[in-house]
Amino acid sequence: MTTEEGWTTRAVVLDLDLLRQIRRGPLAHHTDVEVALALTQLARREFTSFGTDGHQSVTDDDSREMMRTLAATLRRLSIDNLVPPFLDFPAFRTYWNGHGGYNSWQARRDMIVTWFEPMQERLEALEDASLSGELAGPITPAQRMGWPAVDTEVQELRRHFHAAQSPQDYRNIGNDCVAVLEALSATVYNPAQHLRDGETEPAGAQTKQRLERYADDALPGPGNAEIRGLVKKTIEFAQAVKHNPDGTRVRAGIAADAVIQLANILRRLAENN
Repeated sequence: MTTEEGWTTRAVVLDLDLLRQIRRGPLAHHTDVEVALALTQLARREFTSFGTDGHQSVTDDDSREMMRTLAATLRRLSIDNLVPPFLDFPAFRTYWNGHGGYNSWQARRDMIVTWFEPMQERLEALEDASLSGELAGPITPAQRMGWPAVDTEVQELRRHFHAAQSPQDYRNIGNDCVAVLEALSATVYNPAQHLRDGETEPAGAQTKQRLERYADDALPGPGNAEIRGLVKKTIEFAQAVKHNPDGTRVRAGIAADAVIQLANILRRLAENN
């Protein structure tokens, strides 16, 4: 899967360690969409060649490693319903023998198109959307905040936004936004510092109360009222997206951008406190 020029789908020597690394989680310098599209193009070519002229550029075992990795990547993108019903060359042979492909190269080509074309089209659409609809990033060079729970939730938010298509998907972006806020409140809220005498500690799900108290203490005085208001409005809008049955990409994207920016604002505040 790799050559001296870098990532490519033209190579026929599989890097099995890289495939296993991909199955464990996203790569640092390539998105899951990039990886899945490259694997789809590679698998489509190799299975077409195997099914029509019997040529194998990779072994049976390696074909399974390739397809297992593709399936794992598609699961992370929430489109694993497009995975073909065969995960290696022998399984493809069994499949075509049971579906009218015996002694028919054309039937096997048609099977490859049937299973791989929708997958490739879906991934290409996700790639196009990611280029035109990226969520907000921090102004600082670091792409991660160093708060593991928050970084994990932001990563999941970005991944789900890239894959979202339906109103239900966009409503679920609201759930992801709330998960980021809960991770933020668990990280920055300290009862010993932020709880007043006679108060009961707010539950973890009470993100608005916890984050507003953190903002009150970190940004006191009338001069910081606008920033404190930003915290409140971001939380309220994320909740609105979560409960909106007619979600849209625009509203979900705005909520996601706002939550990510709030996380970076609070991270900046924490560095100065």
